[in-house]
Amino acid sequence: MITFIIGLAVLIIGGALYGKVCEKAFKPDDRETPAVRLNDGMDFVPMKTWKNSLIELLNIAGTGPILGPIQGILFGPIAFLTIPVGCVIGGAFHDYMCGMISVRSDGAQMPLLVRKYLGKYAYPIYNIFVCLTLLLVGTVFIYTPGDLFITQILKTDNGAANPLVWIVYGAIFVYYIIATLFPIDKIIGKVYPFFGGLLVLSAIGVFIGLFIKGYPLDNVWTTGIVGVHPQGLHFIPVFFVTVACGIVSGFHSTQSTLISRTIRNEKEGRMTFYNMMIAEGLIAMIWAAAAMGVMKLGLATYETSPTDIVGIVAGDLLGSVGGIIAIIGIIILPITSGDTALRSMRLIIAEAIKVDQSKKTNRLGVSLVIFAVVAAILVFAKLNAGGFNVLWRYFAWANQTIAVFAFAMITVYMMRNKRPFIMALIPGMFYMFIISSFILNAAIGFNLPWTASYIIAGILTAAYAAAVTRCGAAGSRELKKQ
Repeated sequence: MITFIIGLAVLIIGGALYGKVCEKAFKPDDRETPAVRLNDGMDFVPMKTWKNSLIELLNIAGTGPILGPIQGILFGPIAFLTIPVGCVIGGAFHDYMCGMISVRSDGAQMPLLVRKYLGKYAYPIYNIFVCLTLLLVGTVFIYTPGDLFITQILKTDNGAANPLVWIVYGAIFVYYIIATLFPIDKIIGKVYPFFGGLLVLSAIGVFIGLFIKGYPLDNVWTTGIVGVHPQGLHFIPVFFVTVACGIVSGFHSTQSTLISRTIRNEKEGRMTFYNMMIAEGLIAMIWAAAAMGVMKLGLATYETSPTDIVGIVAGDLLGSVGGIIAIIGIIILPITSGDTALRSMRLIIAEAIKVDQSKKTNRLGVSLVIFAVVAAILVFAKLNAGGFNVLWRYFAWANQTIAVFAFAMITVYMMRNKRPFIMALIPGMFYMFIISSFILNAAIGFNLPWTASYIIAGILTAAYAAAVTRCGAAGSRELKKQ
């Protein structure tokens, strides 16, 4: 339990201190934001800070900060330290800078920011990865909340032969279509405060329950710094791919740039972007602790599915009624990420092909193509044995890959504006090593031995650092000429 408490202190105190450092590095001011200057009543809409913050939190907090830490805690209590440290200096910084750079760029979405700061050759590569990630987010966040609702609320089989499965999936699908097409303040802005309340209540309930029930939690000095994973998985890189949300998630950059179009003042950015990622880190810590607790008590094992562990934790800590409320909150989490993922994809595609999104017919045309692809992936994942596992692995890797692009973009921005770019370069290099070593070794990748994977990943990481700093230096020289 002591390691867990230390981790909480690192997260909260470190977040408060490093958040100020990030804000000082960016230097927000009182200039007019895109929400005010470009207000179109659709995507550029000024909204209050508390509403933007709740929307941002619900956008980024899918099942990732719950299911990911449940799997990540199998590496041992080291998770209680790596989650907060990574969240403070990596994830929260990443989310804040992406959102604020977008604010300074007329609310541009990530692909345009990548093209602006990394160049025309990086732009199409990034577009491929970000569209793949958003499609998979949209699909995964129909699949996982649907199955949670079916198994934990309806208490029935979630197999493809059960017609209830497709009815529940269909209901979520219809909501996504509505949320994608209508003005952001009419649907998302109205329902998210209620959803946010459920999210906060369920997290607080589980947190309090940990102490009331006295869940036994290991400490790093009793298990070793890195525990032995029951399946023999390597801590680096597998842990950091598995526990993306809660530490660093590239998907978040697409959500920060979405909300960049609704903040009224640049000084709201720290609360909206940085602090909400710290809140997600707190959710990840709570569920990592809860998962370790039920395993130590013998209520679950490492073979228990993460979705079943959610039900076990909710029932044991909160009782029947409280457990249902908590599960509903967890079901809502991915739904409130999936809808804005597909909304972001609509905006990204529209920007790329220059289609005006103020017209309903244009929004509908782009959206129909997106939803047709999502439906096809969803059906494939459900009807094929192991289909979801393949979907999740590609999603996790693609998610971290776009984070590497985001850190590169932030590094170049900071170099050009004479800011401390090392804040972005170091986490970017770390995650370049993570995604490279993972895909080089993984069965879904090149299936190389670990030694070869680490060596090649090291070379690729050095090349990444050289390329990014060269890009930043070249941009700085161009600015001086102007």
